Amino acid sequence: MRIAVDAMGGDYAPEQIVAGALDALDSLQDDKILLIGPEARIKELLGDPEVWQNKIIIHNATEVIGMDESPVEALRRKRDSSIAVMAKLAKEGHADVILSAGNTGACVAAAQMRMRPLPGVERPGILVVFPTIHGPLVLCDVGANITPKPSHLHQYAIMAEVYARKILKVENPTVGLISIGQEDAKGTDLIKSTNQRLKDDPSLRFIGNVEPRRMLEKPADIVICDGFAGNIILKLTEGMAESIFKYIFHEFKQQKPELLQHFMPVVEKIYAEHDYTEYGGAPLMGIDGTCIICHGNSDASAIKNAIMVSLKQARAGINEEIAKRLKSLEE
Repeated sequence: MRIAVDAMGGDYAPEQIVAGALDALDSLQDDKILLIGPEARIKELLGDPEVWQNKIIIHNATEVIGMDESPVEALRRKRDSSIAVMAKLAKEGHADVILSAGNTGACVAAAQMRMRPLPGVERPGILVVFPTIHGPLVLCDVGANITPKPSHLHQYAIMAEVYARKILKVENPTVGLISIGQEDAKGTDLIKSTNQRLKDDPSLRFIGNVEPRRMLEKPADIVICDGFAGNIILKLTEGMAESIFKYIFHEFKQQKPELLQHFMPVVEKIYAEHDYTEYGGAPLMGIDGTCIICHGNSDASAIKNAIMVSLKQARAGINEEIAKRLKSLEE
């Protein structure tokens, strides 16, 4: 496999991105990492060629798309940006995977324009894996499509179901739909229509609507929502988890500082189990290829894990099954 990595994407690029690529080398088989960005700077960060020259290929890119830039406009204006060059390599068959911690909108747009959606896929969606006390929960979409149609959400349920079985090894996963209440009559027209579509699909174990407050109790293996709601849920839970840990540390320091050393191992274990870097990145489901979108705060550890996740997904035959399932819907 050839994994194209945007060396200039994210808050800590290029240093942490390059470091993550180097950390992943020992875990690769016959795979190659393609680092996209300014060649001279990347070579400087890579260091001794003896370490990396057989597993890393550098593709020069002179421009960077900023996190605050309009995705489509930036892609058209910055044709030599790391994201544009990365997607072009995939389009031309020189890369099997693309991976970026940069501008999410630009990465999604580049994948859709260059790699194209799978046959039958109307709109790709971003999937994330949430850690819960009852095991991992799959959420889709978290930002690729903020104004979906019921058919889009139906397809997200199918794609997430395939992912849960193939990657997380969940047998016969259950599916829920985010709404303001469990009753079928609750929610917008989009939710009501989607609810009925999911009910009518015998290939899905649909359990009905799920309220956001219950999500971390894992009411279902998979939860589906529009990209706007999903992105808010993702960012709210990330911020809440960070705040809770900070509050716990603050209270122990203020009230019982002598107990902090005994409590630390427990906190560290919980934090590690809920650390987004362990999951690496979020796959853009429905693309003809493999596209992994990483958190903007990704460090070397997150990038390394994202590379390993991307290889696992690319080898799992997910796209072939998604295309087959969607074709059966049309018959």
